[in-house]
Amino acid sequence: MKKLFLIVFTTFFVVLSFLNIPVVSASSSHHRKEHTHWKKVTAPVSFPILMYHSIANIPGNSLCLPPEQFEHQMELLHKEGYYTLTPNEAYRVLTRQEVPVGKENKIVFITFDDGYENNYSSAYPILKKLSLHATIGMITDKINTPDMLSTNELKKLRKEKLVSIASHTVSHTELNTLNTEQQLVEMANSRGLLNRSLKQNTILLIYPVGRYTPASPFIAQRAGYKFALTTKPGLANASQGLYELHRQRVIPNMSDESFNQLLSGN
Repeated sequence: MKKLFLIVFTTFFVVLSFLNIPVVSASSSHHRKEHTHWKKVTAPVSFPILMYHSIANIPGNSLCLPPEQFEHQMELLHKEGYYTLTPNEAYRVLTRQEVPVGKENKIVFITFDDGYENNYSSAYPILKKLSLHATIGMITDKINTPDMLSTNELKKLRKEKLVSIASHTVSHTELNTLNTEQQLVEMANSRGLLNRSLKQNTILLIYPVGRYTPASPFIAQRAGYKFALTTKPGLANASQGLYELHRQRVIPNMSDESFNQLLSGN
């Protein structure tokens, strides 16, 4: 019986091959393959952290990048062989000075601020098609509100493993207007909600509007975050401090040359 099954099984695939019908295995998906080989480097590592917001065609709004422009930029990253980091991998680069083998100058960290619904409906299909990873900084008070991501969408993104979810605080209040205790509430409550609802360990904080106080890095660490992002321009590196990392803002209608300058820091 076992021999008969093997004969039928083999014949089936021979016929498929003869008819030029593709055979799709269960592992044939758009899941991004994490780099398994890393190496320590001697020179300090600097890399671009790209900052996006809404992926929508709204002329005149600098926070809205048309989907076709976003797709073009992602295709450029894919074509040039960039490795897109997860938060844990970015933390590894920053704290252990390790990089994926063969990608020493080709790593990038893609981030979205606020948590717009179009990050799921417009950006995610592009990321999935190209197997690129991105991280969304979610304003937790905005979950399940109009034009923002829902709990179900956040869970779907997490399940697909191509998108990580970070904290963008509870209410998106500029931290430099809050005292120490108020900042801690914003940071800790947002992290707690994400941890519970998504069953994750949220290690990344993105400061609202990039504004914070000298105490904010210490408060973020107390709240349980491992690193945090600002809106200061330039490449990110460990010398800035883990809680004051720089980012490169992407704006509408950038030329390829300008986009490449964001990647190189020149």
